[in-house]
Amino acid sequence: MKQPTEMSRLSQEDDSSGSSSEYPFPDCPSKVPLNGPYSDVDAENQNFLPEQSMGKKKYDTEYHQGNASFGMSVFNLGNAIMGSGILGLSYAMANTGIALFVILLVAVAIFSLYSVHLLLKTANEGGALVYEQLGYKAFGMPGKLAASCSITMQNIGAMSSYLYIVKYELPIVIQAFVGGDNNEWYTNGDYLVLMVSLFIILPLSLLKNLGYLGYTSGLSLLCMVFFLIVVIIKKFQIPCPLPDNIHALNETLKSNVSTPADNSTAVDYSDACTPKYFVFNSQTVYAVPILTFAFVCHPAILPMYEELKDRSRRKMQGVANVSFLAMFIMYLLAALFGYLTFNIHVEPELLHTYSKFYKFDILLLIVRLAVLTAVTLTVPVVLFPIRTSVNQLLCASKDFSWVRHTIITIVLLAGTNALVIFVPTIRDIFGFIGASAAAMLIFILPSAFYIKLVKKESMKSVQKIGATAFLMCGFLVMIGSMTLIIIDWIHNASAGSDGH
Repeated sequence: MKQPTEMSRLSQEDDSSGSSSEYPFPDCPSKVPLNGPYSDVDAENQNFLPEQSMGKKKYDTEYHQGNASFGMSVFNLGNAIMGSGILGLSYAMANTGIALFVILLVAVAIFSLYSVHLLLKTANEGGALVYEQLGYKAFGMPGKLAASCSITMQNIGAMSSYLYIVKYELPIVIQAFVGGDNNEWYTNGDYLVLMVSLFIILPLSLLKNLGYLGYTSGLSLLCMVFFLIVVIIKKFQIPCPLPDNIHALNETLKSNVSTPADNSTAVDYSDACTPKYFVFNSQTVYAVPILTFAFVCHPAILPMYEELKDRSRRKMQGVANVSFLAMFIMYLLAALFGYLTFNIHVEPELLHTYSKFYKFDILLLIVRLAVLTAVTLTVPVVLFPIRTSVNQLLCASKDFSWVRHTIITIVLLAGTNALVIFVPTIRDIFGFIGASAAAMLIFILPSAFYIKLVKKESMKSVQKIGATAFLMCGFLVMIGSMTLIIIDWIHNASAGSDGH
């Protein structure tokens, strides 16, 4: 899932000239560190996996020679990119069509790689390897706040998406083991999110040292690979048209019938099994925000760049190219096979779509358990950098306080739970965060920092003109997507009130 990567470490030592390097605010989301040590004077900022840092040389200068190989960096960046956004891609394809989705996916991937190029070049010119510090050097405190708020919003969106998975999937798992219907209190997703947050996530989030939770990065990536494999397998097991009930589907599968279900058990949807290549409807507006949400990893780029062995801008760009290509393939396969399985019936969270027709399948139950375990352990790790960022913004000069530590944790977790309970679907989280924070992190901030900090190129140069166009594109994506999403919300609200 999208979390800070293993290599996210910046020295907090004073350099030889007396200046100190800035605190690293880790990246977005959807990103669990394999080993995310955050050394700082604040007692909260302890190593996730402190034993990994023992015996490593400390550097007294601002330059820190990294020790991450090219392959490890590719793996870490893949962890940073991969997140809960993959669950919404089939929904995006269902509302754009296969051809339009592929065009948008290619465009967002290329734009994301271009913004990585801008970030790396700006970091070299600006002399900072922290996203927020680039903002400070470019625009002072407003730039730092813009970067910090965007990263915090992205992380909150990631936390919300993970808790949505708990809300959607845990009731199905409980029903599979103990039975019962949807009217039982223990199958109410809202109650379960509150209970999981109170009894599991909150105690883990209050720890100063997250310890073994840092390993959930690898676990999360493995879960998503497993999820992708199951999505591909189920495409060839679930018939189309979809049966009207689970019993009809089970009978179809048991008899190994490869033809569609009988008309008596199938819902008669006009052209429901024919894939569409171009689709335009009220939900199409969510496609670009969902894709941008899925590709955000940019605050992880600079810390990983610092930890890259024999680092150079070209080598780090190569790491990004390979990682983005791998995630592009995974995203395309997950979206395509999920869409081809359910066509017009795909829900905003793909894994939940299976529950309507395929609730108690053993393989899907294993996937749900694995994903639930990963996301539950991920939430404290995502909350950690948000809390630290709030601490740094509000109380940077104050000593560690358990009272402040606890209050910030409870407020952040309570606010996220409120979002999950009161926001109707995960689609709205993907849409809003993708159109706001993700657009800022991919399009607007990297190009703005580049234009401001790279002095050796004139505004008339091809590079600056390209960055300016990219900046304008970012504003267009953000304003256009937000406007259309808000219009859709208003329309749905008015339609709902008319229905009553």
